[in-house]
Amino acid sequence: MSEGTRPRPLEVALLASVFVVAACGLVYELAAGALASYVLGDSVLQFSTIIGTYLFAMGVGSWLSRFFERQLPAHFLRIELLVALVGGALPALLFLAHAWQPGAFRVLLYGLVLLVGMLVGLEIPLVMRILKRDVALRELVSQVLTFDYLGALAVSIAFPLLLVPQLGLIRTGLLFGLMNAAVAVWALWLFRHELRRFAAHAVACAATLGALGAAFAGSQHITSLAEDRFYQDKIVLAESSPWQRIVVTQGRGGMRLFLNGNLQFAQADEYRYHEALVHPAMAAHGAPRKVAVLGGGDGLAVRELLRYPSVESITLVELDPNMTRLFSTDAALVALNGGALRSPKVKVVNTDAFQWLQKGQDTFDVIVVDFPDPTNFSIGKLYTNAFYALLDQRLAASGYAVVQTTSPLVARQSFWTVATTMESVGLRTFPYHAHVPSFGEWGFIIASRRPWHEPQALPEGLRFLTLEGTRALFDFPRDMARVPAEVNRLSNQLLVTTYEREWGKVHP
Repeated sequence: MSEGTRPRPLEVALLASVFVVAACGLVYELAAGALASYVLGDSVLQFSTIIGTYLFAMGVGSWLSRFFERQLPAHFLRIELLVALVGGALPALLFLAHAWQPGAFRVLLYGLVLLVGMLVGLEIPLVMRILKRDVALRELVSQVLTFDYLGALAVSIAFPLLLVPQLGLIRTGLLFGLMNAAVAVWALWLFRHELRRFAAHAVACAATLGALGAAFAGSQHITSLAEDRFYQDKIVLAESSPWQRIVVTQGRGGMRLFLNGNLQFAQADEYRYHEALVHPAMAAHGAPRKVAVLGGGDGLAVRELLRYPSVESITLVELDPNMTRLFSTDAALVALNGGALRSPKVKVVNTDAFQWLQKGQDTFDVIVVDFPDPTNFSIGKLYTNAFYALLDQRLAASGYAVVQTTSPLVARQSFWTVATTMESVGLRTFPYHAHVPSFGEWGFIIASRRPWHEPQALPEGLRFLTLEGTRALFDFPRDMARVPAEVNRLSNQLLVTTYEREWGKVHP
């Protein structure tokens, strides 16, 4: 095509296809990485290996494209249909594998990533060779790469902010599979005069669209089938946010909350955990007025804090607004936390706790840190010396911070790594533990610039703690006693690997 001439409809159609192809390919890659981080933990490792495998597979696909010499439109159409089927079904297949054959999950994950990557790697070279018949090479390369990058940009923004929160991973994959199939239909029409077996290609397009459309319509049943198998108890609430998959189940022991498949609390014994988390620090303070809770979007820690008449304000810092919305509006969940998040004393701030500590100036009498365990580097940063230095700055001179710190029995090295890390910024630590049947022996650490004193009184209505029992929590038997540990820093995040190694001994 010479400069200044208007692009032909065929060229416009194929460049639009490049945009869609790039968008679909990136969605499949992101979906695989998200699912791997949900199931296998350590999101940095999972996304790195998924991206590396995918790019390698694309390179293999690009190399294989040299062997496609004739009937390029027909090959392009067939590859689009294969990408639509395999890529579109990827999240659903992985969800089902995780529920029904967990041991096969990793093999299926990387097998599908390799296959989709090779197919996507074939697409762009074939489009370029088809366009080369009518477009000058200089313009061809710039135009194809421009549309390829624009498609990737659009999806990289939409995936976490719009697609996953609104559709979930399974429907997002199937939607983009349908888009790949639509590109195949478009190619069928564009090259109808060149295709030797037009009827067969038309039937294949219709069958692919029908299969993906039926799967999209029944996606909720697919999700329910996988999650019902995985969670065992009846699922009463399930939704996805940009940060996590939230699932609440109802069984004989009451409700349970799971985030990304990991149990966060069980109604039958959560009171043990939350009483142990909150009251040793709060009761020892004397008369705390300003309190902050980092994490704990379920409002159960806030429920315990509201037992103290001296408390004037509670700032709850929770990253995921879906959590605080659910636990302040759903009747069953509100009953669990006693309507704590509706209290006029409570201010909810939906933001990253690390950033909130950095930007704020207010100090607090007690800060309760109730984050999930450090299963990946994004959570692990909240257990580093950099985080605890910021935490120290937001504590009043006589204030206490208390942190949940995994099991000192199962993850002994991890537990004492947290203690060592807090001490490295000048805080004094007072470790303790409590038995929570759903989790086993669980650990906590109080940190302050002043000594911790045994409380003289506890609020009324507690189901677990007593004054005598509180004193016993700070006694560690030999198999949980302190061991040497290094400081967990942002630059090394050794706690994440230590945690995975220790819990891996129990949960292979």
